[in-house]
Amino acid sequence: MAIEFARSDRSTLGVEWELALVDRHTGDLVGAAPEVLASTELVAGDGSERITSELLTNTIEIVTGVNRTVAEGVADLERTLERLRRTTDPMGLELICAGTHPFARWQDQQVTDKERYVTLMDRTGVFGRQLLIWGVHMHVGLDAPAKALPVLDALLVSSPHLQALSASSPFVFGESSGYASSRAMLFQQLPTAGLPPELASWRQYESIVEDLEKVGVIDHWDEIRWDIRPSAKWGTVETRVCDGLPTTFEIGALSALVQCLVDDCSDRLDAGETLPTLQPWYVRENKWRAARYGMDAEIIVERDGSQRRVEDDVRDLVARLEPVSERLGCAKELQDVLTILDVGASYERQAVAASAAGGDLRAVVASLITEMREGVPQR
Repeated sequence: MAIEFARSDRSTLGVEWELALVDRHTGDLVGAAPEVLASTELVAGDGSERITSELLTNTIEIVTGVNRTVAEGVADLERTLERLRRTTDPMGLELICAGTHPFARWQDQQVTDKERYVTLMDRTGVFGRQLLIWGVHMHVGLDAPAKALPVLDALLVSSPHLQALSASSPFVFGESSGYASSRAMLFQQLPTAGLPPELASWRQYESIVEDLEKVGVIDHWDEIRWDIRPSAKWGTVETRVCDGLPTTFEIGALSALVQCLVDDCSDRLDAGETLPTLQPWYVRENKWRAARYGMDAEIIVERDGSQRRVEDDVRDLVARLEPVSERLGCAKELQDVLTILDVGASYERQAVAASAAGGDLRAVVASLITEMREGVPQR
């Protein structure tokens, strides 16, 4: 099986943002996506679809077009969000985004009536039904197909940084999980999700896809839901590490970090360098540590086993990437990563909101509603 990797303009950006529909008064999830989609203009002025359905009827995904800069991508999302609110506001619905909903019951949710989703639920049973999760996906363009796998492997070194910064799912099914990102643990239950395997060549990737189709695990390569994956259709590397981000401010910051990381890799490959990687067992351990401890995680940063607190490594990473951000026009957004460190990642802010309300998780939803409305994290 041959999978052709499309050519893209280098370091162009696309973002996919999964949003949950909640009742304005109770904060609980509402399975109103079919009605919302039927009443909303889904297509942008360029003719591309910007608003789509997702696995569950409580979720709507908004997507950008292809953007040169992070600022353009965020503005694209904000325009779509404004259009979406023209439908949801009169319906008494609010939009939130986090890795999980703090207290909703998975038993009460409905699967979107699409064959691929029905098949997925039939195959995965109760564990698939528990995937009450939301995320943000970033695509960054690659100007040469040969870069796809080396960039993927190199991004795995930085995946715990992305995981910790975006972690927003400390509560699940009405309880504190003890994890900064419950979503990371829940999502990897799917047989085609989680960390990608070591890929020595594009032919090996094609062979994996061919084998999975042959035995009926998938019908198409895009049903492989790895944390980081090549997206052959768009000619991008796609990061799916991030928990749902509650604000466009955080989307801008994390998108800038991802765009800079990929562009830096692309530049180093053009210079003939070999990109740094970590052993797969270190990558797996880093994912668990970042999901469990968030910004306090001690992660493995070198192949020799050297370790460092992820927050300290993020600060150095931002400093190293400053020249890249200047070149890409996202210097402000990259510096906003440091603001997230200062105000706290979403999992930390949610814990504060719950504590201030005596453990009432409705207050957490209320804080997520406010943050989505304001577009910036609440201090």
